[in-house]
Amino acid sequence: MKALLAGEGDLDAHCDRIIALEDQADAITRDVLLAVRLSFITPFDRGDIKDLIQSMDDAIDMMHKTVKTIRLFEQKNFDPGMREMGVLIIDSARLVAEAIPLLDRIGANVPRLTAIAEEVNRLEERSDQLHDEGLKDLFRRHGTSNPMAYIIGSEIYGELEKVVDRF
Repeated sequence: MKALLAGEGDLDAHCDRIIALEDQADAITRDVLLAVRLSFITPFDRGDIKDLIQSMDDAIDMMHKTVKTIRLFEQKNFDPGMREMGVLIIDSARLVAEAIPLLDRIGANVPRLTAIAEEVNRLEERSDQLHDEGLKDLFRRHGTSNPMAYIIGSEIYGELEKVVDRF
């Protein structure tokens, strides 16, 4: 996602990679949900496990939806705010990836898990800010002269903001 929004390399290849990863994530989600149903004892509450895996799956689903929007409107260039949101997505994903193994021993890992949760929250707040600033900038640049550019840009900003929200 970060490379796609930065315009690095083959944009179609980046889109295809995100779609492939989304398919893999769906399979992992199914496996986790099946394992939870079949497990007599789980490391923590079944509902929490289900909510966690579904939120993670929703994040990559939203990335896929972003790719569909980018392809639908044949976008090749992205605003600086969109590129920064791509960085926030990567940072959020890395933090969640760090947190997951720590859940095995929640009590012992509370300080780090708390710090991770606070950092993810900070990234989400920054994403909201970039979304709002991006919409304002789009409106100033395109609001009356090119409404379609505004609509397309606002769609992309909205999709990116939803990705970070899911984390």
